Amino acid sequence: MAATVSVPLTRRSAELRVARRRAALHWVAVHTTAIAAGLFFVLPFVFVLLTSLMTDHQALTSDLWPHEWVWSNYAEVFRTPGFLTWWRNTLLYAGLGTLLTILSSVPVAYALARFRFRGRRLALLAVISMMMLPPQVVIIPMYLFWAKQLHLGGTLWPVIVPMAFGDAFSIFLLRQFLLTIPKEYVEAARIDGCGELRTLLRVVLPMAKPAIAAVALFQFFYCWNDYFGPQIYASENPDAWTLSYGLASFKAAHHTNWNLTMAATLLVMAPVIVLFFFAQKAFIEGVTLTGVKG
Repeated sequence: MAATVSVPLTRRSAELRVARRRAALHWVAVHTTAIAAGLFFVLPFVFVLLTSLMTDHQALTSDLWPHEWVWSNYAEVFRTPGFLTWWRNTLLYAGLGTLLTILSSVPVAYALARFRFRGRRLALLAVISMMMLPPQVVIIPMYLFWAKQLHLGGTLWPVIVPMAFGDAFSIFLLRQFLLTIPKEYVEAARIDGCGELRTLLRVVLPMAKPAIAAVALFQFFYCWNDYFGPQIYASENPDAWTLSYGLASFKAAHHTNWNLTMAATLLVMAPVIVLFFFAQKAFIEGVTLTGVKG
């Protein structure tokens, strides 16, 4: 009897050991892959940081660690003529562009998600088609309109003002999220006497904060890193340059000073990285909760 009982116990303990070994190997494999992926993304930033703190001579060598920590490189970058102007223009472009995109895209997305009207599917198809249309396709007529007809060449207004008319990707993303909000909330607001505008402001927008945050971050990152628009419209006026376009000019002027180039690059990237880390929770929540419901 004792031998009969010991056999299943021995078999069960062996199965437990195998299960624990598999779990340990799985844990090691997952964390090793995560660490390798993390290093793959972090090491370039570490390289940029270390190079930005080197002297002019050492930055041209193969050394990876600074012999002398030259923090004054960042101060020298800020003393570059026009650098603070590029910062101001970029903040204006990114901040105002993001605000206009949100204000113009939310009503359109709400209408496509909640209203039933003739041509609704056609309008949605037009929005999706605009998402697939590269901006380079329409740049010539747009340039002729803004620069030749309205005489706004040399400014950032040709890239800011169109955002007041909605963005296709933002409209689609918001529309998909608004479809996930239960209709009962909207119907209850209407029963209480709320109009469409008040329902949108008091009921829908508070529930759509994650999606709005995601759209705002997408648009802010796009405006902050945009090189094509400022190059087309503002290249002739240095006072209207943004950081992305000014950084190319800075690199051309300091092509032998890799430490200054890396310092300027890090100063351009830092606000975006810091903003993402502070808002990543709302960003990820907004993207993951945005379904593909039709």
